[in-house]
Amino acid sequence: MKTAIALTAVAAVANAQLARFCDQYGNWQQGAYSVGNNLWGKDSGSGSQCTQVNSANNGVAWSTTWNWSGGNSNVKSYANSGISFNKKLVSQVSSIPTSVSWTYGNTNINADVSYDLFTAADINHVTYSGDYELMVWLGKYGPAQPIGQQIATANVDGRNWALWYGANGSQKTYSFVASSPINSYSGDIKHFFDYLTQHQGFPASSQYLIDVQFGTEPFTGGQTTFDVSHWSASVN
Repeated sequence: MKTAIALTAVAAVANAQLARFCDQYGNWQQGAYSVGNNLWGKDSGSGSQCTQVNSANNGVAWSTTWNWSGGNSNVKSYANSGISFNKKLVSQVSSIPTSVSWTYGNTNINADVSYDLFTAADINHVTYSGDYELMVWLGKYGPAQPIGQQIATANVDGRNWALWYGANGSQKTYSFVASSPINSYSGDIKHFFDYLTQHQGFPASSQYLIDVQFGTEPFTGGQTTFDVSHWSASVN
């Protein structure tokens, strides 16, 4: 009886976690969905971060726990969930429906919670950068701010966002920043591209959508856990 109970407990723990990784580019993928640790900026400070995948059912549930110090203005990582899809011109994308529910533990941190999408004129461009980057910040903690400066207040789907613009080398980055954290979001990310096409001259007919991700960018703080109870997205 004790053995059976013990085995049941072990099975429950195993089922509660599909993967866990602490290495710089630890990654998990199942079907169209992926989850990555992505400690791309770790050398600008010191600390650690581990990410785990909790479930995959019509989307993914995952979390990341981190503690970073030093380099207050430098992003240390972008733990994220992403999807694979058939790349197409932004003008040919009809919709990018998505929904997410997330929470942060300790919020005495310098970090953002954001969608991150890249586009490029070359359909074979690497997917971790592009000619253009679109970020949608659902959350902002501490002094974290996007690249560049605020250029407008944009209304997308009835909600006002601070629109920032800046250049990272040749890459042009537009960031829509919510005025307060949106812990539960459901919408169509394509509408942000539509806004940029109409108001900022974004060349939708010559830029391919090459990457769609959602996650968090920590600068400094912690220890804290970013928990995504559900995230789903698709490109139509």
